[in-house]
Amino acid sequence: MYNLEAAKYGTTMSLGYILLNIDKEGTPSTQLGPKIGIEKSSLSRTLRLMEEEGLIYRKTDKVDRRITRIFLTRYGLEKRKDARSAVLTFNNRVLDAIPPEKLETFKEVIEQITDIAISFEPSKRVQ
Repeated sequence: MYNLEAAKYGTTMSLGYILLNIDKEGTPSTQLGPKIGIEKSSLSRTLRLMEEEGLIYRKTDKVDRRITRIFLTRYGLEKRKDARSAVLTFNNRVLDAIPPEKLETFKEVIEQITDIAISFEPSKRVQ
């Protein structure tokens, strides 16, 4: 659903997600991947594409020159607003359609599934 909505704005869900997670004061590229759950190689490719499209720019940190910070351009800020609007529209549709107690149950169940996935060991599969 997010990809379909993002396509209306000429982007993808992953680009929108990255736009939403870049801080105003810049985000170190090494923190961005773990923050949004994208592998290093995919993130590098996506950031390169975003830079080519004029959504972001990179700047070496003034204090620690080993760190490269990612910033949004004006165009990137516009696209960030589009992404935020799409997420809020979808969230409001969900909140309007599903009673709060059902959403709370869903959150509890998805947290349990996440915990199981994190601690999953293939050797302990149930036969």
